[in-house]
Amino acid sequence: MVTTLPNPTNHQQASCCTPTTTVVAPRPDESRDLARKLKALSDPTRLQLLQLVAAHPGGRACICDLTGPLGVTQPTVSHHMKLLAESGFVTREQQGKWAYYTMRPEALDDLGQHLADLNRPRS
Repeated sequence: MVTTLPNPTNHQQASCCTPTTTVVAPRPDESRDLARKLKALSDPTRLQLLQLVAAHPGGRACICDLTGPLGVTQPTVSHHMKLLAESGFVTREQQGKWAYYTMRPEALDDLGQHLADLNRPRS
């Protein structure tokens, strides 16, 4: 069975489709940056690594302390930590043969603010 809906008048179409405020489209570079950060956190292993780093005193951990708890190899941990560093969630400091990673809590705060801003219209 086919149901035919009434054709709205021009006035109804205009009021339905006319924006009441000016909406500013997000900048492509901002969207790419946010997507990259969300992608970095979308992997369960990377989330666990962030939690491990945060749990260490001062939010600083040696790469050697991150391999055992997750049961993954050092190259795998290094790969994931590299992505977290590139996304700005941790900083990396080389000391001798070991890399130390430090949490950047402000990066998580900034991400939370960006997500909250998605719910607010831009003008």
